[in-house]
Amino acid sequence: MKQLPALALALCAFGLSPVAHAGAAKTTYPVVFAHGMGGFNNILGYDYWGDDYGMFVGTTCKSAWTCNEDIDDNQQTFVGQVQPMQSSEVRGLDLANDIEGYMASVGATRVNIVGHSQGGMDARKAAKVLQQRKGYTVVSVLVSVSSPHRGSPVAKYILDLKPGVSSVIAALATYYGDVIYGPGNDAYAGAKQLVYNDYSASDGITTGAKVFNTNNPIDAKYASRYASFVTAQSGMSVNPALYLIKEFLYDIDGNGYCLDDCDNDGAGGKGNGYAGDEDDDGLVGINSQQMGYRLKYSESVFGFDSVTTDTNVPYSADLNAPTSAQMTSSSSIINQDHMDVVGVGPDTFDEPEFYAALFQYIGSFD
Repeated sequence: MKQLPALALALCAFGLSPVAHAGAAKTTYPVVFAHGMGGFNNILGYDYWGDDYGMFVGTTCKSAWTCNEDIDDNQQTFVGQVQPMQSSEVRGLDLANDIEGYMASVGATRVNIVGHSQGGMDARKAAKVLQQRKGYTVVSVLVSVSSPHRGSPVAKYILDLKPGVSSVIAALATYYGDVIYGPGNDAYAGAKQLVYNDYSASDGITTGAKVFNTNNPIDAKYASRYASFVTAQSGMSVNPALYLIKEFLYDIDGNGYCLDDCDNDGAGGKGNGYAGDEDDDGLVGINSQQMGYRLKYSESVFGFDSVTTDTNVPYSADLNAPTSAQMTSSSSIINQDHMDVVGVGPDTFDEPEFYAALFQYIGSFD
């Protein structure tokens, strides 16, 4: 919800009090943020997990003047920092190490994880590693945002060097910046991770989302609750960088049903024959994004925004065998592109309240 100071002043002038602005309750366990490909501290020049002005959405008013006033002053948050360009097998292990160190520093026995894009896949790997190390379920609630659980057509388009792409590294650098040239990065491994099937049978390693899902499944042993947000947007509202992909390189057709990658576009499922509808967020089709429960985000003009479980779409337990509804339903789709939900602007999306509402949801289950 955006603040309405003028309206509040007008109400006070007439002797009326505006509706109280409620905040999210503190979660039982800390919330860990896991960034996507190319992320670290920022993405496309904007702070990752921030609002349009660079404020981290987990900043409490107890710790800073510029803060997220919709979260509890004692809310604990931690931002993981993993290799920007790598497979989720590598990044997920890095994330597990980060989380384990953080838990030791604050004395936490469990955590919740919110992962954006590839970070949602990394989170599943991390949850599994932490359970194996600790011997119990460390991750309470695991939430993915705009994650390519069944692959991204853009990744395969770039790897295939389709029209407009002269180099895999150069193409990824165009959208993710110079971070791609940092030590330890492997742009090819990162891109191959986001293709549904094994991209190359001759490279000596089996890669892709399909085998990753098999090795890092949804399992109550690794996380107590799995849930996901699905995002899609079209037209000029899409971030300029993603809009250029759509208009000049590749327009995703991401809301048709089919098991496996039936149209060989790099993502599980197939298109419905019309790529111009609101079926993707610029990088990922809606038929790749649901994991576990689908979440519904509801904005409120005066009160506190809310996140609830969408009961219209069934729980997605097997990421390699979703139902038709899980791959094609537009129910509860958030009208935002792939980057807007983590703070890339300018836009009208209220990132601080969105994540505060998510904290409230997590707190009701952790």
